[in-house]
Amino acid sequence: MRKYLLMCLAFFAMSFAIKAQTVDQNSGWLFLMNSTKFNDKWGMHFDVQLRSQDNWDGVKNLLVRPGITYYINKSSDVTLGYLYSPTFVKSAGHPNNTLVENRIWEQYIYKHKLSFINVSHRFRLEQRFMERQGADDLFSQRARYFLRLMAPLNKVNGSFEKGVFVALQNEVFLNVQNKEELNGSLFDQNRVYGAAGYRISPKVDLEAGYMNQSINGKTNNTRNHIVQVALYTRF
Repeated sequence: MRKYLLMCLAFFAMSFAIKAQTVDQNSGWLFLMNSTKFNDKWGMHFDVQLRSQDNWDGVKNLLVRPGITYYINKSSDVTLGYLYSPTFVKSAGHPNNTLVENRIWEQYIYKHKLSFINVSHRFRLEQRFMERQGADDLFSQRARYFLRLMAPLNKVNGSFEKGVFVALQNEVFLNVQNKEELNGSLFDQNRVYGAAGYRISPKVDLEAGYMNQSINGKTNNTRNHIVQVALYTRF
């Protein structure tokens, strides 16, 4: 039975390799995220990202993502939000073009601790309204699951208020509607990320790290090697 399962896994791996070649890219992401509490129950989410073209050749994506958050308790919250994201397309021999994606998104976050490690789970559903080059606009839905582990390196008594930390996270993306128009697969992409940072105060974190983004394409897969710098603020 074990040998049979190994043969099946090898077959699927070979099928995936035959389906599409993998293209390697290198880029940089700049990420700013803010969470602001109005009171014990309501708050605001806001994040902005800049992502570069391959080999840092200019800006490829801008993402602006506001949202309204309801705090269920100290460990859980839900957010309803909107995203505006232009993609600046560069094609050799063709004029540059800008394609815009608008999203409505809903998410649930649950936080807890494992010993001294802070753990965060995020479940997000996105309704995507996408412009496409040479094709009609497309609506699709995508589900995302995000897991982040953050550990302070200095000894902490009570809450972590200042000092060096390390973080490890992973996020998987699944196409749940109109996947035939995207890449023909349930699996969209995966992002694994490791970082080191410094908590400047209980309200501000600065970190930098490496992300490996694996994108399942329709004809070619992409493996994006990303250097990310992130600033997190909480008010």
